[in-house]
Amino acid sequence: MLIPGSVRMFLCTRPVDMRFGPDGLSGMVRAFIGEDPTSGHIFVFKNKRGDRLKLLYWDRDGWAIWYKRLEAGTFRFPPLGEGPAEIDQRTLTMILQGIDLSRIRRRKRYSRKAVSA
Repeated sequence: MLIPGSVRMFLCTRPVDMRFGPDGLSGMVRAFIGEDPTSGHIFVFKNKRGDRLKLLYWDRDGWAIWYKRLEAGTFRFPPLGEGPAEIDQRTLTMILQGIDLSRIRRRKRYSRKAVSA
């Protein structure tokens, strides 16, 4: 999946009930992450056991949910604080591939700051 650079991705660090649909997940986006769920950004949720993952995003004219249930193993989020966290596409790819991000060290790189309009 190719994601445009203008799309931001957020992890919800609290476990979520996977029975939640678009309305419940968008409520979590507003209440916990503090973002507008219809912004076109991607919001990533996992359940308490860590074997299920949902991605929620607004696709121009309606909600889209991507869901994955593992038959073995768990998804590991990077070590984070209690609040929401913004990630990049590489991090999401590693989470989906089952890479334990607590054992990965990234080297310092230049990052151009986004200009606010």
